[in-house]
Amino acid sequence: MSADTTRTQPGSKYDRLIAAAKGAPPTPTIVVHPCDETSLRGAIDSASAGIIRPVLVGPARKIKDTAARCDLDVSGFEIVDAAHSDESAAKGVELIHAAKGELLMKGSLHTDELMRAVTAKTGGLRTDRRISHVFVMDVPAYAETIFVTDAAINIFPDLDAKRDIIQNAIDLYNQAGFGKTPRVAILSAVETVTSKIPSTIEAAALCKMADRGQITGGILDGPLAFDNAIDLEAARIKGITSEVAGRAQILMVPDLESGNMLAKNLAYFAKADSAGIVLGARVPVVLTSRADSPRARMASCAVAALYARARRQKAPTVAA
Repeated sequence: MSADTTRTQPGSKYDRLIAAAKGAPPTPTIVVHPCDETSLRGAIDSASAGIIRPVLVGPARKIKDTAARCDLDVSGFEIVDAAHSDESAAKGVELIHAAKGELLMKGSLHTDELMRAVTAKTGGLRTDRRISHVFVMDVPAYAETIFVTDAAINIFPDLDAKRDIIQNAIDLYNQAGFGKTPRVAILSAVETVTSKIPSTIEAAALCKMADRGQITGGILDGPLAFDNAIDLEAARIKGITSEVAGRAQILMVPDLESGNMLAKNLAYFAKADSAGIVLGARVPVVLTSRADSPRARMASCAVAALYARARRQKAPTVAA
């Protein structure tokens, strides 16, 4: 096995992320509708680790009842009462606008309920950048922390959306402490450009966009099939010579279906942990699943906190 696919212990990459996030004051975080044990415990564990400082938004009695039933202590956290999940999402977004938090974190409501409030044209958290999702995956059989994008938000992104999806992932990689100038593989079924597979044409166009400065901060190559994106020997056999082939750090998928299948294959077959974060909004959004391990939940908070901290440090100061 090549040096770039050296096997590592499960969770070891997340340990480094969590340790880095603990090295600064906790990030104020709006936790939306944490009304079951999994979501409430995830917020409390991340707070106990010093990663976030949560404000809990949702039905106050339900949150307190859940805490009491599960032997969790929420007495030290601010709770903002909201009648139901839709109101929780709306109030969470309002608190971001009021500068009460630098992160938004999903609780036990459905993802579409939260994202509906985030993407609302009036009062939402939209920017001029397309909103997209990144799975930050700790794959034991792969030496690198690997990003898979977009496998949760954009169903069939067009070329302009793919440009933003890639730029979002590159910015996260560069600013959250993973390294600099990530290697981005634009995936398809084959590594040659053919009119029969439109994603190969878009991959070639995205690479040219990077050449022209329309995508910055990363090294792009594509189309690449999955094997020659992550395995040096597979790339050598196919005669592919590039800085990315066999050593990818970001995997850009053609559409949500293929990305979701890839991420879940890595999670269940390769026993990878997957942290989730939404980018392109005014603040990072932490998306967790009921199936996430406690370590993955904490890693999601750590990635978002590191990114929020970097964005805060880059923001221009306003003279008094």
